[in-house]
Amino acid sequence: MFDIGSGGSVIAVYLFVLGACLGSFANVVIYRLPLGKSVVRPGSACGSCHQPIRFYNNIPIFSWFFLRGRCGRCKAKYSIRYAMVELLTAGLFLAAWYRFGASWTLIEALIFIFSLVIVSFIDLDHMILPDKFTLSGILIGLLGGALNPERDFLDSLYGVLLGGGFLWAIAYFYFLIRKREGMGGGDIKLLAWIGAVLGWQSVPFVILVASVFGSLVGVVTILVKVRRAPTSESSFEVSESGSEVPPLAIPFGPFLASAALVYLLADGASWAQWYLELHGL
Repeated sequence: MFDIGSGGSVIAVYLFVLGACLGSFANVVIYRLPLGKSVVRPGSACGSCHQPIRFYNNIPIFSWFFLRGRCGRCKAKYSIRYAMVELLTAGLFLAAWYRFGASWTLIEALIFIFSLVIVSFIDLDHMILPDKFTLSGILIGLLGGALNPERDFLDSLYGVLLGGGFLWAIAYFYFLIRKREGMGGGDIKLLAWIGAVLGWQSVPFVILVASVFGSLVGVVTILVKVRRAPTSESSFEVSESGSEVPPLAIPFGPFLASAALVYLLADGASWAQWYLELHGL
């Protein structure tokens, strides 16, 4: 634990603001990266009137509520998700500060959180997990394990092997049995990335919690009858990665990311250790 005095409060405010600003940038990446557009230029513009957004109308979180979710020029409606992504990133940055305090692990956690927010929403929108994040995340996670004195490199390496290997085995046997893809390669690389950052002990916890989250959302989705309309005689759609997707397909990436954040910010390591000791591992 660390002392949350006036200095700690100032840093907390700073990280919240930083998270909101990076959440605003995350919105740009989420929209542009899958389309192959630059995430730097041009600047943000209204999707309706195509006019540049004035800087004072582009203040994270605040501007959306001040403008009541509309463009400051043409009054076209903006999705509340923009503000939600900004608020989510800011809140997670704040939680990371209270969890880790001033440490090397905090720096890694902020990078990890920012990246997970981006890939989760891209997966929700396009059913893809960009290699630019998953593969580079694995490398950065391994590098952090080697350089961060608060972590162990072998834990990171075993995390990559266990995380990627476990989901790869599931996907392989599913394909042998059902003769079609049941889990994308992006999920495999995502779990390998999570293992690289959080260590091999996190992998069973993340898989279990992600499966519970996914099951709950799947049941709720079925109950409210939110289904994808079939677009072919086979009742399958085609994702942007080129693979067939069932009408009720729900991407697993956001659930893996959510479980990883629970492990990271809610002392999941203690839970995982208790589980492993319970089974004599």
